[in-house]
Amino acid sequence: MAKTQLNVRVDEGTARAARERAGARGMSVNRYIEELVRQDTGEVGHTFVEAAADFMKQYESVFADEFGADREGTREGRR
Repeated sequence: MAKTQLNVRVDEGTARAARERAGARGMSVNRYIEELVRQDTGEVGHTFVEAAADFMKQYESVFADEFGADREGTREGRR
């Protein structure tokens, strides 16, 4: 697969984090960023969202029992 160069400017903290995370995974920063974009735009992201939605549907009554129908009132009551 042909590669295209993409130049991106980020603040030093973001650059440092990218280098550290890439190094911890034993890969280049280029490969790390490429993997992040693939995960964000690919099937992995869609699969996660679908699984989360299924989970919420399955446990909707448990959440309703725990947190009630009036979410704002519940939040205020727990402060």
